[in-house]
Amino acid sequence: MNKTDRLLAIVLELQSREVIRGEELADLFETSLRTIYRDIQALSEAGVPIIGAPGTGYSLMKGYFLPPIHFTVEEAVTLLIGTDFIEQRFDDEYRVRAQAARRKIEAILSESVRDETSRVRKALRLLTPGKPDVLSKEREYFEKIRLAILEERKIRFHYSKGIGDSKGNYHSDRTVAPYGLVLVEGSWMLVARCDLRQDIRHFRLSRMTELIDLDEQFELPAHFNLREYTPADDRHLRVRLRFNHDIADKVKESNYHYIEDMEERQDGLHVTLRVRQLDELLQWVLGWGAGVIVLEPESFRKRITEEVQKMLKRY
Repeated sequence: MNKTDRLLAIVLELQSREVIRGEELADLFETSLRTIYRDIQALSEAGVPIIGAPGTGYSLMKGYFLPPIHFTVEEAVTLLIGTDFIEQRFDDEYRVRAQAARRKIEAILSESVRDETSRVRKALRLLTPGKPDVLSKEREYFEKIRLAILEERKIRFHYSKGIGDSKGNYHSDRTVAPYGLVLVEGSWMLVARCDLRQDIRHFRLSRMTELIDLDEQFELPAHFNLREYTPADDRHLRVRLRFNHDIADKVKESNYHYIEDMEERQDGLHVTLRVRQLDELLQWVLGWGAGVIVLEPESFRKRITEEVQKMLKRY
């Protein structure tokens, strides 16, 4: 990195942080502390209002802002693909903001960078999984939930589960304190504290209906951080399957989220999975037809047999 690029990068780093020490800048830009001192002096002489406090670090005078001088092709493509993604998967308000951001980014690009960026983007495409009506409902609910999170208001909705509970119930009404939204395998998931379960639960937006806002407020726990949040792994049931060689590649490409381990052997592809309930695997295993055999547990082998017998009766 040459000196000019480093000076700009230092200003941008100061803009993004309240205070940063000289040693941190030296480590970040892989240079000496003495060089950082000279860079800070050069920026100050050029009119950049940098405040330095011994033992604390450097900061910019409040209100000072320097826009980026230029974007590389790779940086521009990264930002513009980001706006494409937001347009597809966020609500209407953010879609409009993404379009405005794209126009601003394109406006400050040099002609050569803009042309090259356009050429690269034409070779890339984002495909959104799911049916248009499902995606439309997801975007509508996404906006309502996003606002409820920001305003710390509870919401209520009717929820349909993929697997029934111990009593065979697939539907329930839930009142929750929404903590955050996470995109998981192409679907938006709400992380929330459920009043019914008195604990944090996860809800797919695509399985929600009758979503309404409530006036009841909640307070986000001080210890909760969505970026650091990791749900407890309660998948305690282990299942082993053996797939025929002719479909092994398809199994690998499926990226099925319950798969824990795969091993090629002479008699086929051995796959180990962990689940909460065996029925979570039922439809997926049946979908491979005669190309898969359940090795264990025996109870799941019997469950598959029962389901096949029911199918035979229908034909």
